[in-house]
Amino acid sequence: MIQISNGIIEASFLTKGAELKSLLTLQSEKEWIWEADPAFWGKTSPILFPIVGGLKDDTYRFDGKHYQLPRHGFARDMEFEVRKHGENLVVFGLANSERTLRLYPFNFDLEVEYSLEGNALCVQYRVRNTSTEHQLWFSLGAHPAFAIEVNGKKSFSDYMLNFEDDSELHPHPLHNNLLSRQRTEIPLQNHGLPLSYSLFENDALVLTDLESQRIILSNSKDSEKLIFSFSNFPYFGIWSAKNADFVCLEPWAGIADFEDHNGELSEKFGINTLQPKAEWAAEWKVEVLE
Repeated sequence: MIQISNGIIEASFLTKGAELKSLLTLQSEKEWIWEADPAFWGKTSPILFPIVGGLKDDTYRFDGKHYQLPRHGFARDMEFEVRKHGENLVVFGLANSERTLRLYPFNFDLEVEYSLEGNALCVQYRVRNTSTEHQLWFSLGAHPAFAIEVNGKKSFSDYMLNFEDDSELHPHPLHNNLLSRQRTEIPLQNHGLPLSYSLFENDALVLTDLESQRIILSNSKDSEKLIFSFSNFPYFGIWSAKNADFVCLEPWAGIADFEDHNGELSEKFGINTLQPKAEWAAEWKVEVLE
C-alpha cells in the first residue's frame, strides 16, 4: 500500500490499477472511501482506460481488424509503476506492452497523479501518444466510490447530491451495458437529487449533457459534506449498488457504446484522439468537510 499525508488527510493506494483505497481525515479518523465489500462491489476507485463502459459484443474494429476489450478496459487490473512518491504526492504510470497491444493496438503512456492540498485530494490524468506516426484513440474515466454512513442515525435516503448548474438530469438508460439513444428526465429539487436505491435499479445514471462541474454530497443529519469538482470530463456517471453504503461520482471522457453503434472505434461516440507525441489531461478534486 502506498500512502501520502499532509497532516490533515491521508490517502492510500494500490499499485494494481493505481487505485485509491482510502481517504482518511486524520483528526476524526473518518473514512471517506467505500470499504470494497465484495458482497456488493469489490472495488473502490478503478481507473477506466482505454474504454469507459461496455463495447457492443465486447468487440471493436480498428484498421480492418477486430479486437476485444472487457468492460471499462484493462488499466484497472494492471500493475502501475510508482514514478514519483513524496510526502503528499504520488505519480503512477502505465505504458503499452506486448499484453496491451494484443487488446489495443496503440502506443500510449498513462500517468495518474494524486496530491493533497489542505483537506482535498487532487487527481490528474495524463495520456500521451508515444507513437511518432499514428493517432491514438482512447477513452478515460474515473470511478471513485464515496462512503455513506448507514446506521441507526443515518440512512441512504438522508443523503443528497447538489448540482451547481443543473435543474434536471437526462440520463441515458443502460441495457446489457449498452446505452439507449433515448433519455429519461429526473427533475431536481432546487438543484438537489435525493438519493435512493431505486435510482440505480437499472445500473448507473449516464449523463451526456451535465452542465455542472461541481457536485456536493451532503446529508440532512449533520454538517458533513463532500465537494466534488472536475474539468475536461464531458460526461458523468452516478451509481450505487442495492443496499450498499456508497455512491460513485464518475467523471468520464468517453462512454459505453450505444445499442446501434457499428463497432468502428474511430466512430465511437465520445472517443478522444491524440496526434503523435501529443498529450491530454483531465482532473478531479474532492474536498472533505466535517
